[in-house]
Amino acid sequence: MLFDLTDLRLFIFIAELKSLTRAAERMHLSLPAASNRVKELEARFGTRLLYRESKGVQLSPAGATLLAHAQQLMQQVERLRADMQQYNNGIKGHIRIFANTTAVTEFMPQVLGTFLASHPHVNVALEERLNHDIVRGVQDGTADIGVAAGPVQGQGLEILNFSTDRLVLATSRDHPLAGAGTIRFAETLDHAHIGLHEGSTLQHFLNQVVLDCGEKLTLRIQVRGFDAMCRMVEANVGIGILPQSAASRHSQSMRLALVELSDPWAVRERSVVVQKLDNLPAYAQELVRLIRASGAVNQALAGVVSAGPASLT
Repeated sequence: MLFDLTDLRLFIFIAELKSLTRAAERMHLSLPAASNRVKELEARFGTRLLYRESKGVQLSPAGATLLAHAQQLMQQVERLRADMQQYNNGIKGHIRIFANTTAVTEFMPQVLGTFLASHPHVNVALEERLNHDIVRGVQDGTADIGVAAGPVQGQGLEILNFSTDRLVLATSRDHPLAGAGTIRFAETLDHAHIGLHEGSTLQHFLNQVVLDCGEKLTLRIQVRGFDAMCRMVEANVGIGILPQSAASRHSQSMRLALVELSDPWAVRERSVVVQKLDNLPAYAQELVRLIRASGAVNQALAGVVSAGPASLT
């Protein structure tokens, strides 16, 4: 046999961590044992799989090919384990999700609450990532499921659109822009903004929009979430850009004015990203179904703002 599952897991960790030493530690192997396994793989395939450099290791073209197949095989193994789980309640499944800011803070908590209540033997790791990191994570197998907003492209991936959200401007009710029916984002740049933290998908996107149009965004303060943003906006510290669904929810308990953005990019498609849905374990497929079903609820919330300017204040 050319390899075993330990070889595959080790090689995936090496590619993910870019370190033979750290991969060996993750696999509870000694460094010489891990190194020998890689050398044996290279001997069996008759080609170099890794380039050893001063800062770590890099995959050769052959190594990248092996990685792609190894990830697919390990997904099949996980699916087999999940299908056999009904015969052994002691086996636990694991799902790793990379998601954007809105997903992590707005609808994934409720989705995961429902999912985990009916799947007590499944663990979930949810991480907030930028869009390109979400796509790359699903492509290389670091993440099982991605949840992204806006344009998403990824070779060899299934991209499942499940709802549409709109970015809106939130101001205090006393702010000069509060009475605007619609507004272009560029027209807000003369005012101080409340931003999200730098690791936020939304803040990264807005920074890129400002950069592309050659303008400057004045950030009065940066916060960790939409609740903190809306409280700062209510106190007239600044104005903020956030998803319509989040803005509508917070405006029910805060004195906010919501103004539509007329920029085409303000309307964003939400998507679930997977390598191949049918290859996911049954419980992971169920989670994807719940995420997509949550889109109907968020779409209903979005209708609060789209009903017209009178509904914004």
